[in-house]
Amino acid sequence: MKAGKIIIISAPSGCGKSTIINALLKKGEIDMEFSVSATNRPPRDGEKHGVNYWFLTDEEFHNAIANGEFVEYEEVYPGRFYGTLRREVERRCEEGHNVILDIDVKGGVNVKKMFGNRALSLFIEPPSIEELRNRLISRATDSMEEIEKRVGKAAYELSFAPQYDARVVNDNLDEAIARTDRIIKDFIAK
Repeated sequence: MKAGKIIIISAPSGCGKSTIINALLKKGEIDMEFSVSATNRPPRDGEKHGVNYWFLTDEEFHNAIANGEFVEYEEVYPGRFYGTLRREVERRCEEGHNVILDIDVKGGVNVKKMFGNRALSLFIEPPSIEELRNRLISRATDSMEEIEKRVGKAAYELSFAPQYDARVVNDNLDEAIARTDRIIKDFIAK
């Protein structure tokens, strides 16, 4: 059995990364499994351990960090951690499945360095910062203050794009899905 490959997809908030990933998974043309992340936050109603997240205690999460068990992790809010367990990625690859990681830009760069040619790093970007701002406003889920924070963070995150293997500008969702699909299929076929 051939070992699976790793597909890293990163993007600033509001660029359509999750929509693109979900569309590809729904199409089902690529043997890809979504990596289940770990977190130290408590489960929400209906969430299951090992399905939605690997729910770890604070102590378990910190021990996993100390033992180098994560391919990447981030303290998203003070005291609230999320990360990708190395054993989760390795197990799925050993089973012959390709693993898709939806991770932040710094984590994406680090995971690519860790796995080298076994991994494809793909960056989804907006047509412009102004268009990203408009998308976040049209979502109507955040205050203007929160939107400006996200836009400021996005400008910083866009500076990481040149470190990725491939970039897809999401100015038309169907085209962005199709381009992402082609890039991943070409990578897996190598």
